[in-house]
Amino acid sequence: MISVGNKLSDVDIVCNSNNIEVTISTTGDDFSGMVYPKGLSENSTCLAEYEHAGNKITYRLPLRSCNTMSHDVREGVEYFNTVVIQPHSKLVTSLGRGFHVRCRYQTKNNKTVGSDAANNNIGTTPKKELAPMPTCAMHIFVGRPNEHHIAEHARIGEYLTLVISIEDQDTYGLKVTNCIVRDGLGWSEQPLINNDGCPIDPDLMGPFEYDSSLTKAQVSFPAHKFPFTASVYYKCNVKLCQKKVAGGCDDVPPVCDATGHNVRRRRRKRQSDAELQDRGSLEKLRLQDEDLRDKSVEVYGGLYVNEVDEDEEPEASTSLSSRSDDEFCVSTRKFAIGIAIAGVLLMLAVILLVACIVHRRRRRKGTSTTGSSIYSGPYSNHAYSRD
Repeated sequence: MISVGNKLSDVDIVCNSNNIEVTISTTGDDFSGMVYPKGLSENSTCLAEYEHAGNKITYRLPLRSCNTMSHDVREGVEYFNTVVIQPHSKLVTSLGRGFHVRCRYQTKNNKTVGSDAANNNIGTTPKKELAPMPTCAMHIFVGRPNEHHIAEHARIGEYLTLVISIEDQDTYGLKVTNCIVRDGLGWSEQPLINNDGCPIDPDLMGPFEYDSSLTKAQVSFPAHKFPFTASVYYKCNVKLCQKKVAGGCDDVPPVCDATGHNVRRRRRKRQSDAELQDRGSLEKLRLQDEDLRDKSVEVYGGLYVNEVDEDEEPEASTSLSSRSDDEFCVSTRKFAIGIAIAGVLLMLAVILLVACIVHRRRRRKGTSTTGSSIYSGPYSNHAYSRD
C-alpha cells in the first residue's frame, strides 16, 4: 500500500519484454496528477500527465530508457527504477510518493539452433543437429575488465570498457555490429559501430578486440554523454557465426579500411562468388545464411555519466594499456602541498637543532666560571721537623 495525498492506492507490476507496466489503483473517484521516473520531473517523454483518469491508471516504464538501469543476477538480469506519483497535475509537492520497481528476467533457456549435417548413405535425407543457443551479455566496466568494477556512474573522459561475450563453447563465435548510444529520454542517438563491425567515429569508440576463441569482444573508450541528460544507453547487434563451417567466421575479427568497410568481408564475398558456381553449393550457402540470420541478438547496457565540476581539477587520463599495477597517480596540487609541508617541517627541525646547540654552549660557559680554584699557598709538614 502507498499513500498518495490523502488516498491509499494499490500498486501492481507486470514485467513485459520491453517495459514494466505499473498499475495504480486509488480509493478516490478519479486521479489527476503526474507519474514519472525519479529525476525526470521536467517535461520529457518519460513523464505522463493524467486528468480525471479514474481510480486506476497504468504507467509503462521502458526497460532501456527513462533512467531504467539493469544489473546481472543469478541466471538472469534485473531491471530497476524509482517511479514517483505526484497528486498534482502541474506542481511537484511534498505529497508525492515514490516507490522502487524491479523486474527480473531469466536469460538462460533451452533454445537451440540447428545446422545441417549431410549423410553419405544413399536414400537418406539431411538431418538437423541441434546445438544449444549460447547466451549473450553486455557489461560496462570502469577501467580494466579484470578489476570487475561495473560502471554505474562515471565522469566525462573517464575510461570505460564495454565487453560483449557469449558462453564459452566450440560451435559459435560472435561478431559485434551496429552499435549505437542513446540518451535516456528517447530524444537523440549516435551511431558508433557500423554493419561491418567498423568504428564510425574513432574519437568516440574504436574497433572491438576479439579473443582467440571469438566468444568475447571488448573496446575501451572515454565516457561521453548527451548535454541534456546524464543517462546513456548502449545497444549492439551480435551476430553468431559457425566456427567449424568453412567461411563461417572468416570475416571475424573485422579488418577495417579507411572507408569503414571490412576488408575480410569483401574478400570472402569475392571468393564465394568465384568458387561456388554450381547450384547446389549456392543453395547450401543461402541456407546457411538464412540459418545464421536467426542467430543474432541485441544486447544493451546503461550507466550515468556526469560532467566534471569547474572548480574540481580533472584527473589526468592515461591509456589503459600503458599503466601497470605498481603505478599510482598523484595530482599536481597534492604534490605541491606535500612538498611545502615537508619544507616547513625541515625548517622547524633546523631551528630546533640550532636552539639546542646554543643552549648547551651557554650551560658549559656558566659551569667553568663559578667553580672553586686550586690552593697554591705555602706548605709545611710539622711531623718531620727536627730540633
